[in-house]
Amino acid sequence: MNHEKLKEVIFYQHEIIRNFEIVPREYDFDMNANYVVVGLRRAGKTTLLYKLVMDLISSGMDWKQIIYINFEDERLSEFTLSDFNDIIQVQSELSDKKGWFFLDEIQNIDGWERFARRLADSKEHAFITGSNAKMLSHEIEVHLGGRYITKYVTPYNFREFLSAKKIDFSESSILGTKNRGKILREFSEYFTYGGFPETLALKDKRSYISSIYQKILLGDIASRNAIRNPNALKIMMKKIAESVKDELSFSKLHNILKTVGVSISKDSVIDYATYAQDSFLIFSVRNYFSKFVDKETTPKYYFNDNGLLNLFLFLEDTRLLENLVALTLKNKYGDEVYYLKSKTLDADFFVQETGTIFQVTYSMNETSNLRETETLVKAKNTFEEAKRFVIITYGEEDSLEIDGTKIEVLPIWKWLLKE
Repeated sequence: MNHEKLKEVIFYQHEIIRNFEIVPREYDFDMNANYVVVGLRRAGKTTLLYKLVMDLISSGMDWKQIIYINFEDERLSEFTLSDFNDIIQVQSELSDKKGWFFLDEIQNIDGWERFARRLADSKEHAFITGSNAKMLSHEIEVHLGGRYITKYVTPYNFREFLSAKKIDFSESSILGTKNRGKILREFSEYFTYGGFPETLALKDKRSYISSIYQKILLGDIASRNAIRNPNALKIMMKKIAESVKDELSFSKLHNILKTVGVSISKDSVIDYATYAQDSFLIFSVRNYFSKFVDKETTPKYYFNDNGLLNLFLFLEDTRLLENLVALTLKNKYGDEVYYLKSKTLDADFFVQETGTIFQVTYSMNETSNLRETETLVKAKNTFEEAKRFVIITYGEEDSLEIDGTKIEVLPIWKWLLKE
């Protein structure tokens, strides 16, 4: 590839980084290691790389050592696997010192993993981002040979959201009436529109989130996987959104689609659900009590950001509430998060690592109070793995003890600041 064009792309990116306002995130990197940074589109992967670049510059690094290339730059539309070697040559032309390679959205180039491995084998410093979970597949791990650490990046959690808005959420500020009111106001926005960093400066947040969704749906899923019936995919995602909180087997989802006139095979339903998870649009939570095959085929589905889920819902705050709890637990505990469903026990979430059972209810009215507390008391007496019992509400807080079972009732905004 033309070296002058590559340099133009690199220097252009340098200028962007210099002028970018960087909000600190809750991620740590070992600068002696190489990383593959993955996650949902527009979740902030690029900004994390910008922060790493600025840290290097602050430590005395020369800008000419920074080789930052965004593979979504239209000037690289003809870039192929054979052009990667030109990147190394350009780095040598720019500086006699060792380079630091930041390769953004590299999954756009087929065969990228071979170049990534060569960089690592050459003892170069490399940070790579991508929006496709196939970068985490066993095949890719074999290609990279353990030479990279995977870092999964999500949209802002609530603490990061408040930090970006310069809202104090220290313990003393929560106790103060005025600042507590600010936190609650900001939580209402976070609850509805989620944590995509760029939404914070926008008035029309919904349109922006919708554009992200369309890019994921039509680009990352439909186009990349050559789906011939994108309308079926759209309807299926809508039905998944409407079923958040509920068990949803492939057979049930297939039948739901048939009732609304969508004629696709059950195998296609399975493929579409897999593609949606591969693109970080949705994730699944499995039943702790199920046999392995049932764990995989009868999950509950949730969205990786409340703003995405809210595109499909109207006055469905209970689903948004449970979705926010699910994604917070999933981001912290990964595959250690389950739901509980047996003949005798039905609970929203169980975190195996901590032994905590979570029930989620919008408000502790008389009916929900009885239902949620009875479930937790039963779990205390019949499920020996359970050690802690928590009810998450939208805004209520309490401490209960029922039949020897201590139950914490926490408003979600306060729980999010600690979780």
